Amino acid sequence: MDDRYFTIAQRSQQEIKVKGSRFIARTIPAGSVRDAEEQLAGIRRLEYAATHNCFAYVVGVPVVKADFKYSDDGEPNGTAGRPIYDVIAGSGVTNVLLVVTRYFGGTKLGTGGLAKAYGEAAGLAMHHSGVRENFITERLQVEVAFPVYDSLVKTIHRFGASQAQTDFTDRVSLLLDIRQSRTEQLIAEILELSKGKAKIEKVS
Repeated sequence: MDDRYFTIAQRSQQEIKVKGSRFIARTIPAGSVRDAEEQLAGIRRLEYAATHNCFAYVVGVPVVKADFKYSDDGEPNGTAGRPIYDVIAGSGVTNVLLVVTRYFGGTKLGTGGLAKAYGEAAGLAMHHSGVRENFITERLQVEVAFPVYDSLVKTIHRFGASQAQTDFTDRVSLLLDIRQSRTEQLIAEILELSKGKAKIEKVS
């Protein structure tokens, strides 16, 4: 199971000029379609005087099930939104909005020139954003007898899991976050460690 996914490491804003036209590209994290649309509305308010605010976004994990949308925002069909989307798709990232704002400089670029300019601006912004590796995680609620706790902590660390919460009573109750691909193996080891007496539940 591949539980990895990639996002931009940071926001970026880059600008290029082509025959007098300014192309301002921005990458913005977006965790949902609603978030992407709200961020886009903010850019449109900021760049209200622009000729076009073309965009693409991809949101969701895993990437193969992600939602996406792109728009030429009045530019000739296929000359802006699709080249911007292709930059995102080529980078393999998700949860990102990429907006390229154009201020017309007086010289028409033609369909090929437009596609090249939008793609170049988008690519430059994506390059400067960098890529961060992330993991799909699951949360487990685990309850064990107190004498098992020290050994359990060592097992948790070995699996790279993190303790979100720990409560001590006559037993120890923990909330653990673990990479999805390692969940079943960790459960098996905890059960073996506790001789089958641990209580383990996946928390949605």
